[in-house]
Amino acid sequence: MTAFDVAALRAEFPVLAGTSRGKPLVYLDSAATSQKPQVVIDAIRDFYAHDNANIHRGVYELSERATAAWDAAREIAARFLGGVPAEEVVFVRGTTEAINLVARAFLGPRLDPGNHVLVTTMEHHANIVPWQLAGAITVPIPLTDRDELDLDVARSLLARRPRLLALTHISNVLGTINPVAQLTAMAHEHGVPVLIDGAQAAPHVMLDIPALGCDFYCFSGHKVFGPTGIGVLWAREKHLAAMPPWQGGGDMIDHVTFENTTFAPPPTRFEAGTPHIAGAVGLATALEWLMRQDRVAIQHHEQQLLDRARSELSGLPGVELFGRASDRAAVIPFIVDGVHPHDLASLLDQDGVCIRAGHHCTQPLHRHLGVTATARASIGPYTTQADITTLAAAVQRAQEVFA
Repeated sequence: MTAFDVAALRAEFPVLAGTSRGKPLVYLDSAATSQKPQVVIDAIRDFYAHDNANIHRGVYELSERATAAWDAAREIAARFLGGVPAEEVVFVRGTTEAINLVARAFLGPRLDPGNHVLVTTMEHHANIVPWQLAGAITVPIPLTDRDELDLDVARSLLARRPRLLALTHISNVLGTINPVAQLTAMAHEHGVPVLIDGAQAAPHVMLDIPALGCDFYCFSGHKVFGPTGIGVLWAREKHLAAMPPWQGGGDMIDHVTFENTTFAPPPTRFEAGTPHIAGAVGLATALEWLMRQDRVAIQHHEQQLLDRARSELSGLPGVELFGRASDRAAVIPFIVDGVHPHDLASLLDQDGVCIRAGHHCTQPLHRHLGVTATARASIGPYTTQADITTLAAAVQRAQEVFA
């Protein structure tokens, strides 16, 4: 493994050279959204400056260039996912829209009263609420005292044949990396399809969807160094072919009359209206940028920083850390005695330190943890040891303010 040059990588992110509250910016909120390298910013700007036109059906060169960029972005996303067919890649606004699409177009027509979807205690609300809106009962897989999924209970719950298993690849709060390939195999033994929320995993682990064996996988562009408002839903061709459209409009049709409409084949069937073309261009650039990096070196770098952050914070009196899984990503949830997480985040902001505070769209998980809110620092490839040291010092200063 080659040495990881974090300074060289940081130089590609213009925002990191800036300040916050007059202090050097310490960005520790990558789990909420990642920062963007200059190549992504340039790609979006250049598209609007030189290639902006609507895609499909335009017979002039500008439209043909925009269409080619859109189609190329789908191919790049397919390669990022481990070499899946491009026809199985649907562009959406993000992970939330992807899950809602599956809930309405795949699950909804298959639901009977009382049917349930198996989720986990650590799910983001985006992987709970859409199933409930579709009419399913959500049943959670519990956690062990190590903040890992209880696989024995999961096995027994899968034997009850839920309509779907929907789980996160990596918890956005605990950082737990779930054994999704093993759980997928367990689910398929009972004929249960599997959706994996990869929003937190896509920036941190190398994806191989064929090896995971799942039926659906989704992630958001803004967490993988791309723009907001664009994301990817991957689904097996047999599922896409059987799913009806979930939105109507332009470009998703085959033939329209006042009496009847027939629909385009996937993936176009699920991409109604003018899409976020510049977003797809930016996402493709971000994915290519990420695939060029030494992912193993980045993973090692992030794990080193995770260990250092947990060590420095746990050394402070009155600080309680959460997330005890043996296999976890670079997320540090914690609370400080006598300081509400929102107050803590505001005080850290005075030192230029950006963290997240609240329930992080995981209210059921926080009830399980016995707290209403946590502070969360999250690490990206551009995070440095100095960032971690500044975080710990800022937390200590906040304790002194409230002492």
